[in-house]
Amino acid sequence: METRFALFFFFFLSIALLSTPVFSDLVITKVDRKVENAGPDVVSQLLLTFPEYQAKKLAYLTASSAEGKGKSKGSSANLPVEVVQPEGVPPALTFYSVPLPRGLGKGESLNLDVFAVLTHSLQPFPEEITQADVQLVLFQDSAHYLSPYEVKAQVLSIKLPSPRVESFTKIQNTKLVDSEIKYGPYENLPAFSYSPIIVHYENNRPFAVATELLREIEISHWGNVQITEHYKLEHGGARTKGGFSRIDYQARPNVRGASSFRRLIVKLPPRAHSVYYRDEIGNVSTSHLWADSRKTELEIEPRYPMFGGWKTFFTVGYGLPLHDYLFESDGKRFLNISFGSPIAEVALPEGSKDISVSVPFSVKQWDEVKYSHLDISGRPVVVLEKKNAVPEHNSHFQWYEVQATVQKLHEIMVRCLTVHDKLEASLRDLSRTGDVQACKATRKAADSLLKELSKDLKPLLVFLQSSLQAAQIYQKVEELVVKEKELQEKLMLKHTMVVDAYEKKSAGRELENRIAALQQKLTTLRQEVDDLIDVIDEI
Repeated sequence: METRFALFFFFFLSIALLSTPVFSDLVITKVDRKVENAGPDVVSQLLLTFPEYQAKKLAYLTASSAEGKGKSKGSSANLPVEVVQPEGVPPALTFYSVPLPRGLGKGESLNLDVFAVLTHSLQPFPEEITQADVQLVLFQDSAHYLSPYEVKAQVLSIKLPSPRVESFTKIQNTKLVDSEIKYGPYENLPAFSYSPIIVHYENNRPFAVATELLREIEISHWGNVQITEHYKLEHGGARTKGGFSRIDYQARPNVRGASSFRRLIVKLPPRAHSVYYRDEIGNVSTSHLWADSRKTELEIEPRYPMFGGWKTFFTVGYGLPLHDYLFESDGKRFLNISFGSPIAEVALPEGSKDISVSVPFSVKQWDEVKYSHLDISGRPVVVLEKKNAVPEHNSHFQWYEVQATVQKLHEIMVRCLTVHDKLEASLRDLSRTGDVQACKATRKAADSLLKELSKDLKPLLVFLQSSLQAAQIYQKVEELVVKEKELQEKLMLKHTMVVDAYEKKSAGRELENRIAALQQKLTTLRQEVDDLIDVIDEI
């Protein structure tokens, strides 16, 4: 199959808006851009470009396409991204290929969002500081968006954690406002345009780096999933030189320890129980736990504050109800649980077979055997390892294949509710104008559109019902479809009753009495539908 890349001369970016928060040791880059094909041939692929020093630190990269802007922007599944080596390009650049959701002909355009996470991209400068010093770091980038295509218009925004900026590269159209530096707008930039910039600023956010993190997931026959996480944590910021005074720290921690951190928040799944936090000495009592129906948060405090270069070791453990994460379909069971760490060991019950794993990113995988109490042949263990893991990798096993389907279903449901709103609006217009024919025309158009949406919905439901990966969410989806159908039927009944009453010139009081109970049911159903949509979005 032939792969067609955009010719550098013909394909250009008409808008490139870059937002780069540089708060902790992670640099997050968001690019909202509009691409347009100015050449004669249809283009189906797009190239993303990173300089070599950024490509080595790139931990996470996604690209997605969505129409509209702001709240009106439609949802879209992530597009696959892969490394490529085009011919005739500078060797110090790394290229990633993104297949477009549709081929772009001459003059056609598409909105594309690119999200990247870079690790260890902030360099402490100076590299060593005392307990009383604040931490200063250097951030390096390009004021011009590096691209193999011509850039028609572009703005770069660098968001800092504090307004204290020691220095930054000043070029044309540069502005510092509070804690944000803006470069641009720049227009008509040639392909591979690069303008190096350096920002030197204060950053006392926690540079907490898990140099080693092992997550053990053990599935029990007795209705429990036991999670044990072993941390080797290091402060990755400027190393501390000189002595440490606990008296000074306790007296003025914000001054005599500005670059240190003392507490961390561990976000646990809902309904986590039997939570503990301990280190090599034993249980650590300086922790607090908050929990509700949606989340559980554990605040942990090491035995000493963490300064640059200091390390600590600890373990966090908790249990989860098995029925929330283990599902069965067609005689097979599957576990749907988040990745959560660079190394995850999943210990299955003894006798498990035909084991397969689906993870939405590349991992190194191997199998082991673990022996526990009363085991004979041992428990099969699947080990997954991910280099340079970041919080964005904390996604569920086997979950990514159904995301696009659920997003399409969500869009259809939103369109159905929009039709419902139009029907209600037509009844309000009828009470104001008395135009029965206009109300009937709205009803006819709504019937036609709802039938089309129902037709589009059927293959999505069939896929979700047949997919093992969708077992956790399908029950809620099915409930949502049933509730929306009931809401639709009762709304149509109300519409018919009101229109008939106007045609027969029935009294207003009599009409209100007839639809009062129906309206109450409609209000309840609409709230239930909205709540189910929120639940599905959250899952």
